[in-house]
Amino acid sequence: MSNAPELDTTRFGSGQAVQRLEDAQLLRGEGRFADNFAPEGLAHLGFVRSPHAHARITGIDKAAAQALPGVLAIYTGAELVAAGVQPLPGPGMKRADGTPGASPARRALAHERVRFVGEPVAAVVAETLQQARDAAEAVWVDYEELPAVVDVRGALAAHAPQLTPTAPDNIAAEMRHGDAAATAAAFARADHVVRLHITNQRVAAVTLEPRTLLAWVAPEDGRLTLRMSTQMPSGVKKLVCACLGLADAQVRVVVGDVGGGFGMKTAAYPEDVAAAWAAWQLKRPVKWAAERGEEFLSSAHGRDVQSQAEMALDAQGRILALRLHSQANVGAYATPTGVAIQLLIGPWVQTSVYDIAPIDFCFQAVLTHTAPTGAYRGAGRPEAIFLMERLIDEAARQTGMDRVELRRRNFIAPAQMPYTNAMGQTYDSGRFEHVMDQGLRLADWDGFEARAAASRARGLWRGLGLATFLEWTGGNAFEERVTMSIGADGVVEVFSAVNAMGQGIATSLAQLVVDAFGIPLTQVRVVLGDTDRGDGFGSAGSRSLFTGGSAVRIGAERTIEHGRALAAEALEAAVHDVQYQAGRYRVAGTDMQLTLAELAARQPDARIFMDSTSAVAGPSWPNGCHVCEVELDPATGAVQVVAYASVNDVGRVVNPLIVRGQLDGGVVQGLGQALCEAVAYDAGSGQLVSGSLMDYALPHADLAPPMVHEMDESTPCLNNPLGVKGVGELGTIGAAPCVVNAVADALARAGRADLAPKLQMPLSPGRLWQLLQQQP
Repeated sequence: MSNAPELDTTRFGSGQAVQRLEDAQLLRGEGRFADNFAPEGLAHLGFVRSPHAHARITGIDKAAAQALPGVLAIYTGAELVAAGVQPLPGPGMKRADGTPGASPARRALAHERVRFVGEPVAAVVAETLQQARDAAEAVWVDYEELPAVVDVRGALAAHAPQLTPTAPDNIAAEMRHGDAAATAAAFARADHVVRLHITNQRVAAVTLEPRTLLAWVAPEDGRLTLRMSTQMPSGVKKLVCACLGLADAQVRVVVGDVGGGFGMKTAAYPEDVAAAWAAWQLKRPVKWAAERGEEFLSSAHGRDVQSQAEMALDAQGRILALRLHSQANVGAYATPTGVAIQLLIGPWVQTSVYDIAPIDFCFQAVLTHTAPTGAYRGAGRPEAIFLMERLIDEAARQTGMDRVELRRRNFIAPAQMPYTNAMGQTYDSGRFEHVMDQGLRLADWDGFEARAAASRARGLWRGLGLATFLEWTGGNAFEERVTMSIGADGVVEVFSAVNAMGQGIATSLAQLVVDAFGIPLTQVRVVLGDTDRGDGFGSAGSRSLFTGGSAVRIGAERTIEHGRALAAEALEAAVHDVQYQAGRYRVAGTDMQLTLAELAARQPDARIFMDSTSAVAGPSWPNGCHVCEVELDPATGAVQVVAYASVNDVGRVVNPLIVRGQLDGGVVQGLGQALCEAVAYDAGSGQLVSGSLMDYALPHADLAPPMVHEMDESTPCLNNPLGVKGVGELGTIGAAPCVVNAVADALARAGRADLAPKLQMPLSPGRLWQLLQQQP
């Protein structure tokens, strides 16, 4: 028994700005990333990649490469097909005629045909990395070059080169939503119709750590083990098993530190399957770590959508209907994620915080000879919200209405909650006007004119941008598993299948354990990233805290109740007489007690253990009001974001320090898309022309403005026991429309409202300067 004094844990529980537990080892250079591991006998993998956007493979000569020193094996697509290695999954949706979604078979190594520059064609395994690179250059591939197309307009044109016979029109999949007849009737009676053509350009997820995989066959059990940089180890495991024909028990995936994911690391890639295959065949460790150029060529890109957007309004500014036709360039291979993001997930939030019905949406996933697209921070929601917020601001300009008042007239009211939108998605809670009012005050909206006058005195055009919006979080997987183990040292160890990738989730989960058990933070250990410890969905769609944290809360409650029964037996008391508080079980009305450590020590295996699986009731709908100010130099087209303020409803806040960090990082990525980032392919050759950090314009620190973010916790989520809503993607979703609306406002205030509908991201100085040269 113990008589230790009670410890004050309130400053380490949820709601407190606890410093991230992960940071100390990372700052000391003690992080354990996949590339830090070099087991004995390590071999290295290099890829031969296609130099063509579209070509037939007519022959591969490996002889010269195989004769080079250190070469262990060279694999081709034909050899993997002959060995029974299966392709990665296709789109999983349907075409307009009801036939299955169409895509060429995406294999670990290209077979018979290549369809984008950088597609892996052969894999070389050698003793050293340099030997693998040298041998890859010595593999001779004969190609018959074929016509290629890199954008949706070209892919949909008559006589365009086909990517697969199952999609003669190059449309991989198509979905329609809403009521076309009712929408047409609403447009017919509208007093105002606003139309915009909007481009959400293709962007790249430039993670600090590139994709890395170390594969080996564990000598103790003969299982294929993968140590890699991924957000979703369980998903990778399932895909590798499916491709290689292995049973679930034959594969283990382990993840250590991950240097950023942003959605790009949510699935297995062809390179992962090839590396796993090589290790399984050679029975020795094989490592592949992507170079930055390989990442630009072959990792999943984001966005790339062309949209025709129309909004109908009545004379009072009420939105009567919304009509959209969007065509998404999903690249050479339509992946399940890349298609679902554009055809379903983005549309779920398309009407946003506004009460809009009816709708008429048509979304098409189009195949081109470019790298496949997939998840990138926000995953469909930034594209949808950008359309909505650009339409709202343009409607205000064209009708002469105040843009704040126009939003007020169309907000979904709290009294309408729970609210089911036109896509059939139900918002459980939200006070959108309340959040906007706070955002306007925080940004000093009413004081803008004085700041604009000061900018004019310096020859600059100042603009004020606004975005009010919501997003969906949950990854469409609402169940999660955790295990909890309390040892004889009193440490509560939690394993969760959600994964760390720089977002600080281990700290937040530890704070929830402190809440439940009433113990010091130093008595908590969070373990992540091992499919042997537990399978689960992983981290995507801002679900880590929303579902994973809720699972920790429920798992902790179940563990405490299990411990209560054990304590009752040990103390020879009735279960209902045993109380738990701050790390101790005590029999009510007596001095008989046991600490967690003492109780664990009494168990047969010296631990208290709980395996808990639980589910939340549905998604969360975080929302916000983001306001920014820009200065535009009309002489050069340069834009500087000079102020940024946001109020965000993310439900209950577990760690405000982490939430603000997530918002800061998300906003900077949104600014990058708005102002400088763009993946570009040469239209004639299909070559990637933004294939390095010299060519792809990432945002720099000087692009980030002073930012202030506040949270409104007055409307908790009703779908989970914590009341939390996801926050990881909120900043990215709000920033791009906010900035572009601010530039449009600057143009309008300077008498160039005619240019506002023509704005297309990225708003680089050169593009804006050219736009400014157009005559009114």
